[in-house]
Amino acid sequence: MNNQQQKWLYLTVLSIVWGSSFILIKKALLGVTPVQLGALRMIFTSFFMLFFAFPSLKKIQRKHWKYIVYTALTGTFIPGFLFAFAISNIDSSIVAILNSFTPFNTLIFGALVFGFSFKKNQFFGILIGLLGTLILILKGADLHPNQNYWFALLIIIASVGYAFNANLVKKYLFDLDALAITTGNFLLLLIPATIVLSCTDFFVSFEATQTKLTSLGYIGILSVVGTGIAKTIYNKLVQISDPIFSASVTYLIPIVAIFWGFLDGETLSLVQFFGAMIILLGVFLVNKSK
Repeated sequence: MNNQQQKWLYLTVLSIVWGSSFILIKKALLGVTPVQLGALRMIFTSFFMLFFAFPSLKKIQRKHWKYIVYTALTGTFIPGFLFAFAISNIDSSIVAILNSFTPFNTLIFGALVFGFSFKKNQFFGILIGLLGTLILILKGADLHPNQNYWFALLIIIASVGYAFNANLVKKYLFDLDALAITTGNFLLLLIPATIVLSCTDFFVSFEATQTKLTSLGYIGILSVVGTGIAKTIYNKLVQISDPIFSASVTYLIPIVAIFWGFLDGETLSLVQFFGAMIILLGVFLVNKSK
């Protein structure tokens, strides 16, 4: 499989996995609080990565650790809690749509902070993708007037974190195995996430009810597939392509998320479908520039 085929395979797999994550978060929140969900997801992922990929830590050199810390914070720790709070107040499909601001932020901060260049088609592709995203947001707000869209700001902040994460991986961790990056991230997050969880009433009030156990099951799937495996694939995608193309996965995620939301009773309109098609055109133009 050549590099181009690998890029599209990784992008497709990530869009399906992360697009499905939003409905899993929504279901998991029926049994735990947003803070508990964020902390448990990191703890579960940490144990999974350390159990199966501990030897990969040997590949991390001293020069890498500073950036492992930065990517752990910007790409996982902070967004993990922000997304949980947002989905507890806004439909999961809308949150996935808001996350589509990530490619735009990746381009802007990549150019202003990290000195990366971009091509004309990438810029137009991102603008077209944003247009499709705005159509989805506005129609979503029209269909759900009772939801508090101030929580959308949390997703915008999280998308900035993802933008920094992608650019950091590309510029400073390009020579490090993708599995080692992910394992290093979660080694560092295990203790902070445990401290955060202990500050809630989880250990005091947890009861093995059907709802609680089901929530833990959803979190387990999120941790292993949606976080551990998916983040490793994403880091590899960044390394073999570029931050802008990699971040364009967030333009595909809403299409999957809206599908799951529709099955769960969330409203889907023809206008939203049209917006999704515009997003796909934006992704195509971002990649065409290569």
